[in-house]
Amino acid sequence: MKVNIDLDMTPEEARKMMGLPDLEPLQKAMMDKMQNHMEDYFASMTDPELMFNKLMPIGIQAMETYQNFYREMAKASMQSMNDSDADE
Repeated sequence: MKVNIDLDMTPEEARKMMGLPDLEPLQKAMMDKMQNHMEDYFASMTDPELMFNKLMPIGIQAMETYQNFYREMAKASMQSMNDSDADE
């Protein structure tokens, strides 16, 4: 036997029915606090170079190293393909 029950209720009503707490006020307070913190942080960033260094602490050199890694991987892949073609 199969029984289907459809309940038409809002998420708030379902939460109350199951006895779950309403976390919306806590979530709103935390999001407001995060937003204020981010606004203060970016307001203090008047120097573009300082902001770039804070947002990308690894810097340009790390990006170049990352690019070189993939470039060398591509070269090795092409070399292995060329070697396998030569063997045939």
